[in-house]
Amino acid sequence: MTARVRGRFAPSPSGPLHAGSLVAALGSLLDARQQGGEWWVRIEDLDPPRSVPGAADAILRTLDAFGLHWDGPVLYQSHRLDRYQAALEQLRDRGLAYPCSCTRREIACGARPGCGGPVYPGYCRTGVRDPHRPSAIRLRTDHRLISFEDAVQGRHDQRLARDVGDFVIYRADGLFAYQLAVVIDDAEQGITQVVRGSDLLDSTPRQIYLQRVLGLATPRYAHLPVALDAHGHKLSKQNGAPALDPRHPGPALWAALCFLGQQPPRELARATPVTLLDWAQRHWRLERVPARAQRPWDGTRQGESTPVD
Repeated sequence: MTARVRGRFAPSPSGPLHAGSLVAALGSLLDARQQGGEWWVRIEDLDPPRSVPGAADAILRTLDAFGLHWDGPVLYQSHRLDRYQAALEQLRDRGLAYPCSCTRREIACGARPGCGGPVYPGYCRTGVRDPHRPSAIRLRTDHRLISFEDAVQGRHDQRLARDVGDFVIYRADGLFAYQLAVVIDDAEQGITQVVRGSDLLDSTPRQIYLQRVLGLATPRYAHLPVALDAHGHKLSKQNGAPALDPRHPGPALWAALCFLGQQPPRELARATPVTLLDWAQRHWRLERVPARAQRPWDGTRQGESTPVD
């Protein structure tokens, strides 16, 4: 019996949804729905200092206004700390995780560059260097090849010890790291496919490694192109990307479909979300999605953009 397809969208409540969020939400929903599957929403609120009061509710209202309706209960990571703690204790009991008191500056001074930052040199692998400092918890890595076939980006390989080093799964400030939480959540929610932005592509081998050491299933991955502004910067809350307007969802949905290579008819540029999403679900083809953005996102001309070829 084939398991039911289940995708998910997992925003952090650090601000309102923007065009880059819409691309990820729409792509993940359509790929699940086109296969007759479910689409769930998770609020990744692990980092209280970055969470904006009211943002989670605003995100859900915006998804609803855009016709992006989810299945099942919304999961909040802040309610699941005991689950992450249990996994952390399991890894420590097996000798796979250890405390690390190194600061970012200390690591940067002695490390070579790797995927997304300096490769941790292993200073605390055999014992914490400074027991008087707050310690993070790192996961031991090795030189085995982590390889997967991404449905959009193609084959992706990493050797974690070489490209990343032992990575943090519990932060020195007392917060669980994204890599650990997302793996536990995907497994417990029965997520079979993860469709998200390509800015997270280099994190995927770490998550696959965690899945393997914890004995969890690995979902199918598809990493969508990241929406960029006219200066080549990623559209993000940190970069001040404008919020989506829930009063006028049609033009933004149409533009997102164009961005994802789906070529919606121009007459749908002002259609309702119901009409647009009905067309999109019937015509969705993941193989049409480009690996990289073909042009900057122009939010001022959402209804006039030229479809991606």
